[in-house]
Amino acid sequence: MPQDRTRKLVITGVMGAIAVLLGVTHWGFIPWFGGISLTIMHVPVIIGAVLEGPIVGLGIGLIFGVFSLIQAAVAPNSPADVWFTNPLLSVLPRLFIGPAAYLAWKALEKIPVVGLVVAGVTGSLVNTVLVLGVIGLMGLLPWAVIGGIVISNGLLEAALSAVITVAVVAAWRRIRVGKRQGSDL
Repeated sequence: MPQDRTRKLVITGVMGAIAVLLGVTHWGFIPWFGGISLTIMHVPVIIGAVLEGPIVGLGIGLIFGVFSLIQAAVAPNSPADVWFTNPLLSVLPRLFIGPAAYLAWKALEKIPVVGLVVAGVTGSLVNTVLVLGVIGLMGLLPWAVIGGIVISNGLLEAALSAVITVAVVAAWRRIRVGKRQGSDL
């Protein structure tokens, strides 16, 4: 099935490019209280995995991670960005976003809206927990601070990821959400 491989490659490239665009333009960072930003740069990874499978999600996650590494090295925005020049922090955790979101989607795909919500939340929390977990294991921040970040940012990012995932995938696959279907969302 060469068409299937081509489609997967194209989706990987397009969603990877969207993740990079969100980072370069800073559209992937939504300003929040106290100078903190909510990030949605991982959402293309989740959407790509739900639409095309775990390998595509892994590929988009790799693009996202490598971009994070390069951006941290070339154009850091804060002192903490220097931490992301380590591929164990910038790349490795991002490889798990897509496969985890895909597994959540597959487990609940018979209830599509619930499956999409859970996939969005799962992918986002995998990103948050793994990145902050590596930061904690490297001793870069105290665990109490990391717990606060998970609560203040991680849960809101997960909710936002769920909403965006439902909106995009439901429109793409014409999944009925409430009384409307697909692109009529």
